[in-house]
Amino acid sequence: MRVAVIDAGGANLGSVRYALERLGAVPQIVRDADELKDAQRIILPGVGAAAPAMAALRACGFDKALRASQVPVLGICLGMQLLYDASDEGDIACLGLVPGRVRRLSPAPDVRIPHMGWNTLSEVAATPLLDGIADGDSVYFVHGYAAPVNAYTLATARHGQNFCAIVRNGLYCGAQFHPERSAGVGARLLENFIRWDS
Repeated sequence: MRVAVIDAGGANLGSVRYALERLGAVPQIVRDADELKDAQRIILPGVGAAAPAMAALRACGFDKALRASQVPVLGICLGMQLLYDASDEGDIACLGLVPGRVRRLSPAPDVRIPHMGWNTLSEVAATPLLDGIADGDSVYFVHGYAAPVNAYTLATARHGQNFCAIVRNGLYCGAQFHPERSAGVGARLLENFIRWDS
């Protein structure tokens, strides 16, 4: 399984690559949209801010290539947020692959922003992409913005408010948490994605 891992700057590519290698996949770090053409799976990791990340995707032609993808795509953390129509972070248009707008998490008493650390998944949908992942399983988050829960949400989490933790729209799916840092649950999500018969 050839998995293209997009390098749009700012991502923890090493951890993602090693997590995929442990599952027997062959990850290839790609820096140009032309390198996606033979990929069987595409992963869009992301760390940082939405506006510079979208600028980097556009500069390398990844925005058009992702919209035209015929293979499953997984966005991780900021990469998931970029799949949506738009983000309040920088008030920018994103890839438009999942309906909705990413919004800043609301601060509240005893709620720290950004949301950092382990948290539990809830309302986990019964779908092959989430086989072996259940309500109450813990995963690792680092984010200050999140997508609202909507019809495309496969699992939620709560940090002062409910937000979308896993999303899917057709071939496009995303995890707000970091599967490469989420022990067995994260490995299971990546394995399901690699084996997923969309």
